[in-house]
Amino acid sequence: MANWPQVSIDIIEKELDMCFACGQNNPIGLKINFARDGKTARAEFTPNNFHQGWAGVVHGGIITCLLDEAMSYAALFEGVNSLTAKMQTRFRRPAKIDELLIITASLTKKTRKLVEAKAEMWLKDGTPVADSTATMFILNPKEGKSPKRI
Repeated sequence: MANWPQVSIDIIEKELDMCFACGQNNPIGLKINFARDGKTARAEFTPNNFHQGWAGVVHGGIITCLLDEAMSYAALFEGVNSLTAKMQTRFRRPAKIDELLIITASLTKKTRKLVEAKAEMWLKDGTPVADSTATMFILNPKEGKSPKRI
């Protein structure tokens, strides 16, 4: 990751309402809403026909997106704006459409430039669906500005 190019991201200007995962005004977005539960980000999501890969099965990219967003919220709830640098997801079972999914995430490590997080997804009865870990770059606001909070 040391060889990654420098990318300027203006976290002040992020259009939060258009985020694919959490943006409430994105017409094709997931519109997921995370809540803080202590040091954990938590949300529930029920995928529908628009979220399938194989017939009746939630696309793995949607599952990965939900886990990624959960880890970003875990960081945000700890006061850290971040951008995923590396992520690994393990699928434990297929998730079906119209089946409630519960997603949680928390930070596992924080340094000056990086945070590490873990996320889990399971069914209402506690059956594991997927889990993930990520390393995320910490984004700092431009001098003199404060980032928007969700």
